[in-house]
Amino acid sequence: MEKSFLTMDYFLKLLHQTTFIMRKKEGFEGERAIIIPPKIIKQYRDKPITKEFYITDIGYYPKAKHHYRDRPEGTEEHIIIHCIEGKGVAIINNHSFEIHPNDFLIIPSSIKHTYHADTISPWTIYWAHFSGLQSDIISACLYKKMLAQQNSIMYNEKHLELFNTIYSTLQQGYSRENMEFIALTLPYYFSAFLLHDRFNFSQGTQTEDPTDQAIIFLKNRVNEPITLKDIAEHVHLSISHFSNIFHKKTGYSPIEYFNHLKIQRACQLLQFTDKRIFEVALAIGLEDPYYFSRLFTTHMGISPKNYRMRWSLKPKL
Repeated sequence: MEKSFLTMDYFLKLLHQTTFIMRKKEGFEGERAIIIPPKIIKQYRDKPITKEFYITDIGYYPKAKHHYRDRPEGTEEHIIIHCIEGKGVAIINNHSFEIHPNDFLIIPSSIKHTYHADTISPWTIYWAHFSGLQSDIISACLYKKMLAQQNSIMYNEKHLELFNTIYSTLQQGYSRENMEFIALTLPYYFSAFLLHDRFNFSQGTQTEDPTDQAIIFLKNRVNEPITLKDIAEHVHLSISHFSNIFHKKTGYSPIEYFNHLKIQRACQLLQFTDKRIFEVALAIGLEDPYYFSRLFTTHMGISPKNYRMRWSLKPKL
């Protein structure tokens, strides 16, 4: 289904027509929710680990008919809503959105907003209010994606299991270990929204992204001397266009990235095998052992010989 912004007039008309049945005071059948006591939040929001990310409220509303929220002053925390079924609509800071299955809705803190479930096909949502020193950055990035209509993600059971893990951890109480575990788990949970292609990527996954195709190609040919032309031809793009999109996504040129993979493999060979330095160089497609030593030292800050002496797991006789 093609996503689109709702016009403001249409949204206000829809809101006016349905408000009288949307203000739901009772719960939803099968709902789950935890509201963390303010004194607990105050206790952990300044701790070394938990100050980075913490949750204040979290829940799950299945088929949330008549679900409605109107907050003219916004909330102190950011809000993430993940719709897995049904539909809903929202207006955030004068931007209106239609939310469908596998869409996320992010509401930055202190921004006025209104949202509600569709009256015919009410949404099923996982939601959380979150804050912390790193939360503003995550919220801003997600909001930018939503404004660009890039807030659809692939359905993934692993992602929902992460949510349930966070929820069940809170059910065990607010111990330091539980709150720190949640603080360290939340960035991974948010990565599914912010970097969903990478979150869902696994070895052997078919991908149409030329950068991902190129990386798989390079990874499988670390032992070969590959040129930039070879890589560009593999993904059926011109050298200049391919180089631009590769650098934009990874932050490195294709050859520089390839060298990263080569040096990564060389480190493994130096640490776990008895191959001589020139044999390690040949194993990563470099015939000149002196060039290999210079390249290795540039990347690792230590020569191949000294790296082996420091990190080798082989017993010293």
